Amino acid sequence: MGSRVLVFLLILYVHVFDTISQTDPNDFAVLKSLMDIWENLPPNWKGFDPCGSNWDGIGCTKSRVTSITLANVDLKGQLSSDIPSLTELGMLDLSYNKRLTGSIPRSFGDLKKLTNLILVGCGLTGPIPDTIGSLQRLIYLSLNSNSFSGPIPASIGNLSNLYWLDLADNKLDGTIPVSHGTTPGLDNLVNTKHFHFGQNELSGTIPPNLFSSNMTLIHVLFESNQLTGSLPSTLGLVQTLEAVRFDRNQLSGPVPSNINNLTNVNELFLSNNRLTGLVPNLTGMILLQYLDMSNNSFDASDAPSWFSTLQSLTTLMMDSTQLRGHVPVDLFSLSNLQTVVLRNNRLNGTLDIGTSYSNQLQLINLQNNLIDAFTERVGGYNADSMTIILVSNPVCEESGEAKSYCMLSKLNSSYSTPPNNCIPIQCSSDQISSPTCQCAYPYTGTLFFRAPSFSDLGNTTNYVALQNSMVDSFQSHQLPVDSVSLSNPRKNNYLELSLDIFPSGQNYFNRSGISQVANMLSNQTLKPPSWFGPYFFIGEQYNKFSEAATGSNNSSSIGIIIGATVGGCVLLLLLLLAGVYAFRQKKRAQRATEKNNPFAHWDPDKGSGSIPQLKGARNFSFEELKKCTQNFSEANEIGSGGYGKVYRGTLPSGQLIAIKRAQQESMQGALEFKTEIELLSRVHHKNVVSLVGFCYGRGEEMLIYEYVPNGSLKDCLSGKSGIRLDWTRRLKVTLGAARGLAYLHELADPPIIHRDIKSNNILLDERLNAKVSDFGLSKPMGDNEKGQVTHITTQVKGTMGYLDPEYYMTQQLTEKSDVYSFGVLMLELITARRPIERGKYIVREVRMAMDKTKDLYNLHEIVDPVIVLGVLKGFEKFMDIAMRCLEESGVDRPTMGEVVKEIENIMQIAGLNPNVESATTSASYEEVSKGSFLHPYNSEAFEYSGAIEPSKIEPQ
Repeated sequence: MGSRVLVFLLILYVHVFDTISQTDPNDFAVLKSLMDIWENLPPNWKGFDPCGSNWDGIGCTKSRVTSITLANVDLKGQLSSDIPSLTELGMLDLSYNKRLTGSIPRSFGDLKKLTNLILVGCGLTGPIPDTIGSLQRLIYLSLNSNSFSGPIPASIGNLSNLYWLDLADNKLDGTIPVSHGTTPGLDNLVNTKHFHFGQNELSGTIPPNLFSSNMTLIHVLFESNQLTGSLPSTLGLVQTLEAVRFDRNQLSGPVPSNINNLTNVNELFLSNNRLTGLVPNLTGMILLQYLDMSNNSFDASDAPSWFSTLQSLTTLMMDSTQLRGHVPVDLFSLSNLQTVVLRNNRLNGTLDIGTSYSNQLQLINLQNNLIDAFTERVGGYNADSMTIILVSNPVCEESGEAKSYCMLSKLNSSYSTPPNNCIPIQCSSDQISSPTCQCAYPYTGTLFFRAPSFSDLGNTTNYVALQNSMVDSFQSHQLPVDSVSLSNPRKNNYLELSLDIFPSGQNYFNRSGISQVANMLSNQTLKPPSWFGPYFFIGEQYNKFSEAATGSNNSSSIGIIIGATVGGCVLLLLLLLAGVYAFRQKKRAQRATEKNNPFAHWDPDKGSGSIPQLKGARNFSFEELKKCTQNFSEANEIGSGGYGKVYRGTLPSGQLIAIKRAQQESMQGALEFKTEIELLSRVHHKNVVSLVGFCYGRGEEMLIYEYVPNGSLKDCLSGKSGIRLDWTRRLKVTLGAARGLAYLHELADPPIIHRDIKSNNILLDERLNAKVSDFGLSKPMGDNEKGQVTHITTQVKGTMGYLDPEYYMTQQLTEKSDVYSFGVLMLELITARRPIERGKYIVREVRMAMDKTKDLYNLHEIVDPVIVLGVLKGFEKFMDIAMRCLEESGVDRPTMGEVVKEIENIMQIAGLNPNVESATTSASYEEVSKGSFLHPYNSEAFEYSGAIEPSKIEPQ
């Protein structure tokens, strides 16, 4: 009866748990891994159900994570190669996190459903990986305002759905990639509207085939690069263009005449180049508003009369273009004209602005010309609203009377959003009075407009329109924004505006609010009035979060509360029923508890209870370890993983130690913890990491090891450690690891099966001697009735990629399971590849490529380039023993003792003494800057294991 009740309770519990939990387990595991490497995550990233609990920044569809939007939350860390395991991810926006550093992992190419990759204004560096070209669904690619270097990946040309491409404000160099043969290029992007490549270091000529009549480009922005050669005539074929910037390059030759065909262009910037020939006739550009061709080497010519035909013109900039003759008076009658700058030319005669000049005209600058007279009509012009500058012209040099136009003056372009029909109040602390006269902590930043169609920086009408459109946009998206304030307009290469965004309903934003507002700006959801042109935003760090306000909104919280209440009631009922059953089984439960928890009655201070049987390892107090790590300071953190963090410490004796501190979510059971420390305390071998002691208590599980300075073999092979292993050093590392594992199998008492051999668990000391570490999954070998060591039937545990298929299928663990893992490790040493990488299993790849009749067994394309250039003596025998370790059946694999002997023989073939240690000192190292249960590595398994960091699995 009791067992039936228990089964019923278990079934009911699982049903309730599945009902409450809404997050896919794999997606949850990825988010947990991000918690290990990112700092300053939202405080509500707690529990086991990100989708059901509405974690800030996480968007879900059903049980799958489909978006991560954590813009401007001060994330610290690096982009994780685990992110591509979120196979349903559609949007990733981590913009404005300046402490998000490192490079974009190549594995990001596996995010096959990604439509928006937005990483604006972070601290990212390195090249943009060519795998980005695999993101076939990508619509928005915004990587501007970082420090990316290297060339523009030609593979971007494969992104046929791309709408927005922004790589501006980086350190990209090289030429503009275009297609040739089977190689793609930017000319393939016929559906893309935006090419933003300004403020990089691009060089070479502009390929003529970059542009074609099939393209639908709106913005082509290549300003502030190092481009040379001529402007291709194919540019004139892109009839959809609205904004063109090639200024601040080194372009030469004439401007192609067919550029006049671009009838939709509003802004044309060709200044600061070396363009020659005649000033191009642009009468066909009927919508042209902003024209800047200053500082070029055009042929001397009269000021074109077609200037006055550009009825939409607001700004004419022709500084230093060798213009001569009279300035056409009709020019000033253009109704939208605001600015005319014709400095440093050879214009002469009389300046006459006529009587019907534009009422928007603010500036006429003809400094340093040959103007000898200025017609001042009756009533003159309003010098308060318009500035005329004729300094360094004969008209000023010959006049004895001080005229305003003969003095340099600076336009007053100040602006600040005024109060909205209210009286500003005096705010305390560092709060600011908003346009609605409320004291608050605004979210601040700078708006950059790359090609505005106006030049009147003090035009209130423009800013009011921008401000109103922004508030309307925020509020229509139901964001907690009350008002916005614009101020301090200034013109450098772009129009810049200071932006303050004020919260609604309270005087601060929470993290979710900031991230949502920042996301609207980073992914271009917010659309300013068209005359402001393309923009980008750089947000400043916001540090006024109120933790009390970081939870979800009320409407979503109600559902969570109701669900939690119902679930809690059901669980309470289950607990009551289970309590009755447990009371009836009290004595049995007590015995089981004492058996499975050796620390249940152990007081570490008194040494009572079932204390672990240790040999040479001591019990440290929490206070001791806290002191020797300087309160577990960040400076002493030397590693991290799913289990927790590793800290370097110094004992009072001066001995360096490594402290593995488990986090609460990953703490082992007491039995596993006891097993690990008892096993480690009994093993003593130079190729096995020594246990110094442990700490158990106060909710902590910590293991104290000898400090191994050169980190893991994985870090070394990946290049993270900066140590480069040549062939001979890899042989020595292989031998050391094999000796350590052979000791565990054949000489330890009792013998030990490690169960998790992998490159991350092989550490390298100061002489590059390999040491086997991490015994958290280890098992002592059992004896059968005849006293023979056979196998252990146990739940499958290990790391995907290294896992023995025979153990996986039979759940029978033997020492040959470690041998299989060691074989994978040997292939990893040869290739420097992870066991499972981009859906490919290293063992299968080697088997398919291997041909023993050819040199290096035909593995040239697989062998790590770091070693392939040298003479690989004994390589074939190395591969022979590795493949023997990888036999499907355990009985066909060698013992680790046999492996040791084989590697010793290989070293002798290579002319090495297997009994001599590696380098004398570390200073001598060469440095450089889901699934089928039939087989763990069949093709179906790659649906979940490809290109992700191998993780520990526990099939139920």
